[in-house]
Amino acid sequence: MKFKKLGQATLVLAGAFLAAGLFTACNPVTIDFVYVAGSKADPGQLEVFEIDRVSGALSQIGSIVPSGGTKPVSMAISQLYHNIYVLNQTSNNLVNFYVDNDGLLHQKNSYSLANVGSSPVSVSTNNAATLLFVVSNYQPGCTTAISSAATCNGGALAVFPMNSDGSLGNPIQNGNLSYWPVGINPTSVQATANWPVNNVAPLSGTTGLRVFVTTYDPTAGLGYIYSFSSTTAGVLTPVNGSPELAGVKPSGMVIDPTSRFVYVTDFAQNELIAYTIQSDGLLLPLINGPFKTGNEPSAVTMDPRGIFLYVTNELDNSVSAYAITLATGTPTAAINSTGLQTNATATAPVALVVDPGFGRYVITANYLDNSSTTFQINGSTGTLSPDQNGPYPTVASPTAVVSIPRGNHAIQVNQP
Repeated sequence: MKFKKLGQATLVLAGAFLAAGLFTACNPVTIDFVYVAGSKADPGQLEVFEIDRVSGALSQIGSIVPSGGTKPVSMAISQLYHNIYVLNQTSNNLVNFYVDNDGLLHQKNSYSLANVGSSPVSVSTNNAATLLFVVSNYQPGCTTAISSAATCNGGALAVFPMNSDGSLGNPIQNGNLSYWPVGINPTSVQATANWPVNNVAPLSGTTGLRVFVTTYDPTAGLGYIYSFSSTTAGVLTPVNGSPELAGVKPSGMVIDPTSRFVYVTDFAQNELIAYTIQSDGLLLPLINGPFKTGNEPSAVTMDPRGIFLYVTNELDNSVSAYAITLATGTPTAAINSTGLQTNATATAPVALVVDPGFGRYVITANYLDNSSTTFQINGSTGTLSPDQNGPYPTVASPTAVVSIPRGNHAIQVNQP
C-alpha cells in the first residue's frame, strides 16, 4: 500500500515537472536582441545575441554576418526596430540591414558616402525614423582637415531622408553642398527625440528637433559642440552662437528622452559635461558640473526612462553609473555595494547600450578583449551588478553595440 502511494506521488511529481517544463518552453526567456560590430576582420563582422531576461546572459544566435564594408565603427536603429544601419569607416559606406522576427539580420541596401564625406565616424537617426545623420572626419574628396584651410577645412554632416521601408533617399542639399560643414575631428552626432511632426507642436519644455555634433581641435586644446535646428524635411540651420565649448576631447554624447539635456564625455579630462538645451537651441552647461568619470571615458548612454546614465571608461576597464535628477538633469554618482562608482569590465570598453525592452541590463563592447560585459541595473538606485558568467566572447575588436526589444518582433515577453 505504501509502495502504491509512493508510486502515485512519484507520478504526480513527474507530471508537475513536465508541466513546468512545458510552461518554461512556452514562456520566452529572451527580452532583447543585441548586435555587436567587430572591426578587425575584412569585411567587418556583425554578431547577434539574445539576452536572458533573468540573468542577462548573452547567447549567440545565427551566423556571423559581414558588415557590408571594412571597419564598422558605429550603428543606429530605426524607431520601430526593424532596420539597423552600419557605418563602415574604411570602405566609406553605410549598409542597411533588416531585422527579422527572430532577430537575425538580412542585408538590404548599401550606400556609398563618397559624395557627402570621407572616413565616417558616427551615425544616428531621429525619433520619428524619418531622418538619418552621418558625420565624417573629412569633407568629400578630402583625406585631411585643417581648420584654417580654404578647402578640406573640417568634417562633414550629412542628412538622409528615411523611407517607411528603411531605405534612404538622396542626401538633403545644403545649397550647393551635399553636407553641412563642422569642425575638425568630429566624434559623434545625436538628434533630439521631440520635434514638430505633421504640425503637432513639441512637448511642453522642448524646442523642436535639434542636431548636435561633437568635435575637437588638438592644436587649440579645445572641444566643441555644433548645434543645428532642422525642418521636418531635414534641412539644417546652424544655431546662432554655435559652436560651443565642450571640454578638451569630447568622445561620446547622449540626449535624454525628454530632449532637455545633453551629456558629453571628455576623454582627455575624465569628465562628464552636462548641458541644458535652451529655447534658442544653444546649450547651457549645468552650473554644478562637470562631473567626474573614470579614466578616458569613451561612450555614454541612458536607460529608456532617462533616470540613469552610464559611461565606459576605456583606460580603467570600467563603467561609471549615475542617477539623474529629473528636474535639473544633474547626474549623481550611483555607488554600488562595494562602495565604488565604477564597475569592472573586460579590457578597453569603447561602447555600451541599455537594453530597450525593460531597461534592465547594460551591455558593453570591450575592444581589446573581444568581448561583451553585462550588468544588471538596480531599478531603484541605478547601481550595477555584474553577470557572473561574463564576459562573453564576440567578434574581434568590437567597436559598436546596439539592442532592440524582442517584444517588438512578434513575441510578447513577460518579466519573471
